Amino acid sequence: MTRRNRVAGVPEDLATILRDVGALVLMQAALMTLTAGVAVVFREWYAALSFLIAGGVTAGFGGVARNRFQDAPNPRMKHGMIIAAGGWFTTAIFGATPFFLAAHLTPVSVLDSYVAAGANYEPIQVGSATTMSSLAYFQNPLHAMFESMSGWTGSGLTMAIHEPSLPRAFQWWRSLIQWVGGVGVIVLTTAILARPGSGSYALYRAETREERIHPSILHTVKTVWRIFVLYTVFAVAVLFVAILTSEPRLSLFETFWQALNHAMTGLSTGGFSVTDNSIASYDSPFIETVLLPIMALGAIAFPVHYAVLYDREFRLLVSDLQTRWLLGLFVAGAFVLSLQNAAVLTAAFEPTAAYFGFDSADSTAVRDSVFQFVSALSCTGFQSSPIGKWGAGGKLIVSGAMVLGGAAGSTVGGIKIIRGYTISKGIQWEFSRVFLPSSAIVNARIGDRVLDRNEMSEEFSEAAIVSLLWLILLLTGSLVLINVTDSAFGYADALFEVASAQGNVGLSTGITGPSMSPLGEGMMILNMWIGRLEIIPVLVFLRSALFGLEP
Repeated sequence: MTRRNRVAGVPEDLATILRDVGALVLMQAALMTLTAGVAVVFREWYAALSFLIAGGVTAGFGGVARNRFQDAPNPRMKHGMIIAAGGWFTTAIFGATPFFLAAHLTPVSVLDSYVAAGANYEPIQVGSATTMSSLAYFQNPLHAMFESMSGWTGSGLTMAIHEPSLPRAFQWWRSLIQWVGGVGVIVLTTAILARPGSGSYALYRAETREERIHPSILHTVKTVWRIFVLYTVFAVAVLFVAILTSEPRLSLFETFWQALNHAMTGLSTGGFSVTDNSIASYDSPFIETVLLPIMALGAIAFPVHYAVLYDREFRLLVSDLQTRWLLGLFVAGAFVLSLQNAAVLTAAFEPTAAYFGFDSADSTAVRDSVFQFVSALSCTGFQSSPIGKWGAGGKLIVSGAMVLGGAAGSTVGGIKIIRGYTISKGIQWEFSRVFLPSSAIVNARIGDRVLDRNEMSEEFSEAAIVSLLWLILLLTGSLVLINVTDSAFGYADALFEVASAQGNVGLSTGITGPSMSPLGEGMMILNMWIGRLEIIPVLVFLRSALFGLEP
């Protein structure tokens, strides 16, 4: 019996995993240090201290793991999946520490200074005193973990129910981790590591991005980030104009601050906000209309962006399978949801700001339906309407959009359009074979690819297995949640909430919040984690934790 190879006293498989998870954690430590600087700029000294302490602890862990096991071999696919799953979870744990530390270190008098004059929020108990700053909710470590996981996975569900009462540094931190997490913390670190070859590709594929823009994975990642930064600058500019020209008028700095944060979380399809009621706070058809293309951009695959921007292949917006279906679903889904909500008008659709000159309840239903369907299918999670007051039919339509999601190779969650399309083609393919002789050669076409029998069986099986597991977890989670949730909410609400968490969306019917059941909250943390990694890496991680990495 041969002795397994070891690195620094541990098996080399474990060394490989620890080294690369350490690199992920080091990246987060750098982001924490940057955010401490933001806190200093705003003179938020307790927030700065919290980020410095959290950054030091995070850097210590990451540095030890990275340096001690630097001689470990490059990861293979099995390592990549474990690093993806374990890395995201570890990143969320360390990302929770600034929330937890600041909630405990900041005196009540300072917490109160973050609450705008005249605000009337529910008081939060802090020792023998109370405050209305939502930062105090993160004294509960479960709430801090929920916020971090929601941020890094781009989910957008929040325990900070009044975001304006957070310090600026934490508003920025929430936006930053969604912006980085949208492209992928592992993709970012792969670029930093600059380690080309199969090892980097194992990490890249394990985070569910199969398509390369360039032959080199490193060049692909750098190009993705260039595109993302370019779009972010564009989104900040157009949102700045939209917010500046809307009522009520804000100061130039506040306008820029809200435009910056909403551009980062909108383009990354994350959905965190810095206003009290997400996009509903503006009650502005203009701002909602401006956000529609920003959310859509985040749901289109990066190879399509590259081809359009660099090669001027505008035809891909129509000829690319996923993009064509995404745009078609935006139109069809918004139309169906508008009909549903206009037919079942509820208190959620009282006339508000006129939309293209119309201010009836029907107009409000159409306006909210268009925005919310695009927000759901793009997995952004910006909310312009009190969805909890919608009819069950409207909630179920939006739930379906959150389950499906946008294009693979983009920033979205959900099952992905390409899997849904592959399953539908697979069913047609299997059905057509029934009427043909056994000797017939039946190929299938998916986009520009023609697949033979074995290739189609393999792709159909992969798509069906992932989708089935996704739906099983969705139904299981919704059954758990409905049994631990207030009786005021029905099953449609519970299904909606779990679909939002597992699809990494962020829309809510009102169940998610600091008063929800700890069991439900913990389950939704797992839903967000599993949904971000598309299940298989998490299953590989759990299997390896129980039985090791050997076959």
